[in-house]
Amino acid sequence: MGSVNLAPTLLRLPEFGSGNIIKHRSSVAFTTAKRRPISASLAANSPESAPPEAPEIELEFIGEKAGGDGKYPVERARAVSGEKLLRNIMLDNKIELYAPYGKVMNCGGGGSCGTCIVEIIDGKDLLNERTNTELRYLKKKPESWRLACQTIVGNKENSGKVVVQRLPQWK
Repeated sequence: MGSVNLAPTLLRLPEFGSGNIIKHRSSVAFTTAKRRPISASLAANSPESAPPEAPEIELEFIGEKAGGDGKYPVERARAVSGEKLLRNIMLDNKIELYAPYGKVMNCGGGGSCGTCIVEIIDGKDLLNERTNTELRYLKKKPESWRLACQTIVGNKENSGKVVVQRLPQWK
């Protein structure tokens, strides 16, 4: 007989069929019509029992061209460490990734077109290592250049800041 932590509001009796409910301190045991006991522990909602927050990566995206004032535009986003590709973070946050021809000619994240090349200005250590696809496609390019569709932001344990610049499409 196993025990499962459930929030009290998530407990639904009809799922357990007909049977008896036996209460004992902070746990509830159910017996089904066949008399097999099923138990569940009810966890109290307290700050100590709340799961720790997942580490986050803060991202800054620097535009490829300076504005009329000579300053480069900067857009910001946050992502849970280790959960998303750089390409998806940019698309989800409506941060420009593709030049006009790249919007129609990109491979959709397969790593075969090179239209999502970015330069990592800071925070390279917060990203995954170059994939085999990147090693093949970017073998003669600087180490700071990455394919956004192949770059995982974080590793589920680290947090910090990554600064990214989209490269001009003539690279």
